[in-house]
Amino acid sequence: MKHIAAFLIIVGVLTTTSCKPEYSLFEEAICIENITVIDPVDGRKDYQTVIIKNGKILRVGDTATLPLSPENTIIDGRGKYLIPGLWDAHVHFAYVEELAPRMFDLFLAHGVTSVRDTGGNVDFVKAWKDRALANPTDAPRVMMAGPLLDGEPNVYDGGDARHPELSVRLNSVDAVVENIEKLISKEVDFLKAYEMLSPDQFKKILELAKKNGLKVTGHVPLSMDVISASNAGMNSMEHLRNLELSCVANADDLLQERQELLRTGVGESGADLRAKVHKAQQETAIANFDAQIADQVLSVLKKNDTWQIPTLALNTFFSGKYYARESYQESYEFVPDSIGRYWKERSIALKAYPVSDFRKAYDKWNYMMVAKVHEKGIPIMAGTDTPIAFLTPGLSLHEELAALVKAGLSPLEALKSATINPARYFGLDDTLGTIAEGMRADLVILDADPLNNIRNTIRIHAVIKEGTLHDQEALAAKLDKLRKMN
Repeated sequence: MKHIAAFLIIVGVLTTTSCKPEYSLFEEAICIENITVIDPVDGRKDYQTVIIKNGKILRVGDTATLPLSPENTIIDGRGKYLIPGLWDAHVHFAYVEELAPRMFDLFLAHGVTSVRDTGGNVDFVKAWKDRALANPTDAPRVMMAGPLLDGEPNVYDGGDARHPELSVRLNSVDAVVENIEKLISKEVDFLKAYEMLSPDQFKKILELAKKNGLKVTGHVPLSMDVISASNAGMNSMEHLRNLELSCVANADDLLQERQELLRTGVGESGADLRAKVHKAQQETAIANFDAQIADQVLSVLKKNDTWQIPTLALNTFFSGKYYARESYQESYEFVPDSIGRYWKERSIALKAYPVSDFRKAYDKWNYMMVAKVHEKGIPIMAGTDTPIAFLTPGLSLHEELAALVKAGLSPLEALKSATINPARYFGLDDTLGTIAEGMRADLVILDADPLNNIRNTIRIHAVIKEGTLHDQEALAAKLDKLRKMN
């Protein structure tokens, strides 16, 4: 009866001399009424009115208590769901430079209103960040790290197409200091440490980052174990990378073996040397996983607040085969034609590619470990690594959310990983990540309930960026433009 009464009040049926509603007029505002709000902190609230003005959320409340004047710009939210704008917390604008000019439209068309660039030429990435800052209503927010800070030899040295020049080779602690000073002058938002660093270099990065108020994310260096890296002050880990090497009974022996391989292989390419180390240890580590030791490691990560960005869809690439679905391959028409053709050919070939016993075990380990990380209470952020591995910008974030739910997160917890958690990571949670009065109006209107099925996050009705509405027609126009560019 409450909902019926609310509806009658809104349409003016229950208007009497003794009970006349106070209709509200919000000039130059967007008013959404009767929508289900799904807030990552407060959860689900039905029949809500949300008022957006000057790029921010002005009012949120029960529709029954906030009757609107018909002179308002009103969106009928009945049967629709409102969530905060989504983050992809692991992207690379510089991985395929030809694709970068299309990434803004692809992100927004898929409800991604903020991204965290985790490695690439600082000037190239900063150019895209500056464009986003100059046009905040039509581009995702960009947080950037600059290049991967790697040791010698560095992995992403431009040696082949799979390893473009995303990193800098640091051959000393002094080189670390020099490069971080340059990155700070470029106003990076955080730093990313990589796998070939020495312990001294890694610790210097953390020291300088803390001094300058920056977080450090990355891969645990192969010269270290996870506990040492976390205790040194590492703020977050990407891909669960090298976590498996510390979750075995003989972790100390494996560490010594890695250090010797790194010492003797210093003359090899970084990509080849890293692959050699992983080949020597990964399969053994997965096969000899020790749950008790893993719990000890995760307890340290929890104590030190070392967040995780699992990139689970990427990590389970061979068995998950997101790229094998024709509906997913349709997104390739929005990337440059030469890239789209290659992605399509490889997707078809890999669809039939047999999954090795090790890949099956490794993928199972990934799902298990994400569940353990979540159960331990270690914060998780949703990230994809787009555009690596045919991960179409924007669309791939929805694959990651589905993978997180498959690992054991509830749909609401998965939404937290792509909304409030990244905002908290950057200390922006007082302005982003929730649907509350005073927050920036980065929002997504969905046509179906994501709490019922997390894959409903892709059923996008409209995107609101900094208070500007991009309806279905506008979003379709963005994609049509990209299609016609080929």
